Amino acid sequence: MRRNQGCHPHEHLLARRRLLASTAAGAVGLGVLGTQAQAKQLQRQEKRILQVFLQGGVSQLESWDPKPGTLHGGPFQAIPTSVPGIHISELLPNIAQRMHLLSIVRSINIKINDHEQGRQFMEKGRRVGQYPYVGAVASKYLTPADSELPGYVHVSSRGLRDTAGGAAFLGARHGQLKLEGIQPPGNLAVPEGLDPVADSNRDQLRLQFNQRFVERRSKALTEAYDASFHQATKLMGRKAMFEGEAAERDLDRYGRHDFGRYCLLARTLLENGAACVKVTHHGYDSHAENFNFHLEQLGEFDKPFCMLLDDLKARGMLESTLVVIYSEFGRTPKVNVRYGRDHWGSAWSIALGGCGIQPGAVIGKTNDTGTAVADREVDAGHLFHTYLQAVGVDSTADHDIPGRSIPIGDPSTEAIGELLA
Repeated sequence: MRRNQGCHPHEHLLARRRLLASTAAGAVGLGVLGTQAQAKQLQRQEKRILQVFLQGGVSQLESWDPKPGTLHGGPFQAIPTSVPGIHISELLPNIAQRMHLLSIVRSINIKINDHEQGRQFMEKGRRVGQYPYVGAVASKYLTPADSELPGYVHVSSRGLRDTAGGAAFLGARHGQLKLEGIQPPGNLAVPEGLDPVADSNRDQLRLQFNQRFVERRSKALTEAYDASFHQATKLMGRKAMFEGEAAERDLDRYGRHDFGRYCLLARTLLENGAACVKVTHHGYDSHAENFNFHLEQLGEFDKPFCMLLDDLKARGMLESTLVVIYSEFGRTPKVNVRYGRDHWGSAWSIALGGCGIQPGAVIGKTNDTGTAVADREVDAGHLFHTYLQAVGVDSTADHDIPGRSIPIGDPSTEAIGELLA
């Protein structure tokens, strides 16, 4: 069966099943560094964020807010979870067993039906303007001084359009380090034949040239260049993270497909001090054959995510890791003529849990047909405040930038107080 790939069919020429059958060419040394001993070091209560981005817009009716038997409910049933009274889609059986670790917000209305605008709003908590993403803010305020990794790392099978990595005025050092799959960044090794003394001298010369350059020009260019150098130097010291093969036991648990490996890499990055790790699972823009492809997509997502959640909990990290599962918007309640659901930013859901979040809660609700928010409407601004306050960042304060007064969160919104632990 061929899929109508939604808004950008030219970007998805590879058949879906062929893509799932493939595995990443690179290898990750998860068996070496992903240890419980290292996780114990993180029980110093350094806080961090795990973002799982279901790109394209997962259907709330096939995930967090099922309405079987209603006008727009679709063919899938709602199943009970580990929290009495909370039901989610039967397409998420593993998450249903762990619902006591998570909560759901069912009343999101961002009033946006455009992919890029919706994604930007969900990341920045602002509709317009150049503001940093949640991950960049986490990098600035949560990255330990002695961290050996960049603060904000994004694992995805494709590149993004963000030229500044979502850092805005926080500077390039807090932008996303983008990893395309589990492949390591290029050129992590020192050139052959260059000894440590020569390498150090080379770096000092670079700094001298930077200083002369910046005396007559804006600092922005040299700061971005220095940030890239700084990230590369850190990763060169941790290149073992990208060497060797994942343990067979972990591959059996997480899955040998790409998303399973991305979740394993996310575990390693979180264990080793990254302040925010974002993992993207592509392919939810289901303008056609919505039910078939949610069956496939969520079938691939459900278990690996739960294995990652289990490992964070077992290693004592969940209480200090905020976990967010989100999209740029939801899907229309009404099914179109191609058996698809279209873009819908008016009444949809996300799930979150871990650090600072009251578990087993449901915030808000939609009406009986899922066409509108019926109670406790919130938008991305409220979510942005909630995320940051959950990890101990005062989102009502100004950014720590000398000479500038810029509120961290949108002053016109506030955190979802009843969701915070």
